Amino acid sequence: MPALTDEEGAFLVRLARKSIEEYLRNGTKIEPPSDTPERLRGKMGVFVTLNTVKGGKRELRGCIGFPYPTHPLVEATIESAIEAAVGDPRFPPVKLEEMDDIVVEVSVLTKPELIKVRDPRELPKVIRIGVDGLIVERGYYRGLLLPQVPVEWGWDEEEFLSYACMKAGLPPDSWLLAGTRVYRFQAEVFEEEEPKGRVIRRRLG
Repeated sequence: MPALTDEEGAFLVRLARKSIEEYLRNGTKIEPPSDTPERLRGKMGVFVTLNTVKGGKRELRGCIGFPYPTHPLVEATIESAIEAAVGDPRFPPVKLEEMDDIVVEVSVLTKPELIKVRDPRELPKVIRIGVDGLIVERGYYRGLLLPQVPVEWGWDEEEFLSYACMKAGLPPDSWLLAGTRVYRFQAEVFEEEEPKGRVIRRRLG
């Protein structure tokens, strides 16, 4: 998939914010705008992340999305934005007045690909911090971490794998076990510089 333009990224971030605020204000889900760029009607994976920014501190407030390209991007962004605000089980629902202190971030994902290695111990060598996101699957358990997460927390490749396992509800060393499947994907990340502010492309490296 060719890279999204900055304008397309800004469109998605503004759409995510509008979706949340309209839902919190009126309980309604907006329809995809008529001026949606054609490429954003194609199917792509997407995550919407909400971060509260106060006093120089940045705290996660919600993050929900579609890992696989199963829905048109514009529709998946609307759904993910609303769910990130009111459906993330880790947090109470966002209130409308909180949106003045929340930065909206949209990550558009490539299709996840299974990482194939002869020995699981080789996995850290093929993972690129600041480039790859991870999905860990084992049985019915699955966990996903976006590419920006290890950058924000200063993790190395092994820590990234371990935390992805824990996100799946698995012991941290589960990536070393036969039968655990590890997928990687990349993301284009767009976010507000400040709440309701200008949208920028986020550089992860």
